[in-house]
Amino acid sequence: MTREIAQDAAGVPARAGASRPGASRLLLVAGALAATGFAVPWVVSSQLVLTLMTQSVIYAILATAIGFMIRQNGLTSFGHAAFFGLAVYLMALNGKFDAMPAELAVLAAIALPAAVAFLAGLIIVRLPALAFSMLTLAVAQSLHEIMLRWRELANGDDGMPVRLPSRLFGVGIEVFQAPSSMFVVCWVVLVLVVTGLMLLARSHFGVLTVAIRENEERARYVGYRTLLPRALIFALSAAIGGVAGVLFALYNAFVTPGALHWSLSGEALIMAVIGGTHALWGPALGAMVFFVVKDAVGDVTEHWPAIIGGTLIVVTVLLPHGVSGLLGRFGGRGGAGKP
Repeated sequence: MTREIAQDAAGVPARAGASRPGASRLLLVAGALAATGFAVPWVVSSQLVLTLMTQSVIYAILATAIGFMIRQNGLTSFGHAAFFGLAVYLMALNGKFDAMPAELAVLAAIALPAAVAFLAGLIIVRLPALAFSMLTLAVAQSLHEIMLRWRELANGDDGMPVRLPSRLFGVGIEVFQAPSSMFVVCWVVLVLVVTGLMLLARSHFGVLTVAIRENEERARYVGYRTLLPRALIFALSAAIGGVAGVLFALYNAFVTPGALHWSLSGEALIMAVIGGTHALWGPALGAMVFFVVKDAVGDVTEHWPAIIGGTLIVVTVLLPHGVSGLLGRFGGRGGAGKP
């Protein structure tokens, strides 16, 4: 095992040239998928369906953030809504107090969760997995209670609007609030996020973090520092959660404390488990499945969470690598564990 860690973590640069064709294929596939998103509004004419699809893609990005951390760090967050909600509330509070230009607020809404996660990660990634999960849950719920109780700041349970200028990054704000155009924006962002994570997973750093996940003690034994890479993965995962929060804020232009609630973290985690975390695109697929089941069953019964729970049990027992693992086997890859 020690030799495998050393070879994997140190040998990636030597194979960089051999990986270029694979990276080129990945970029071609990503380009084709991004282009497909532009065609969807022409095929789907219903604004309601486009709205549901847009929401599902936003939550797919949040689920991808959780799945990425599970895959690279082996840690499960029960409080990723903290990063999602922190981004939304930062934009809402900036609109209320006019503290900075909206473009800078968007960047800050991504950078702040990453910074918070990195500093916290330097401490909490040392903890056992269960303790880490419960601590992230406690932090998220603490933020939820602050926004719920501090009415003078965030208007409590009544929520607050996200005030945006007429143009953002030179683009009319209506582009971000119309279902047809916002779906394309969110879809392209999702494709970019997943593609970037797949390239990262194939890099020296990505292989190293997987080696640390598999056996941190032996990774240290062969000379690698393990704390900083794990904290960086946590920070990157938080930044992706912040991206999802920014898109949510732009599209809905309103936020309530529910954006910080544990139930949102739980739903995103369920999406990741259903889709499978061994493949980096699995959580996004799980989000799509989640929303399809929720919408279809919700029209029949109000007890749709029970159906989701049953689906989760079936996937956990019969498909340990999730739906993406099943598709990987059908596709002949045999490797849901591949990026």
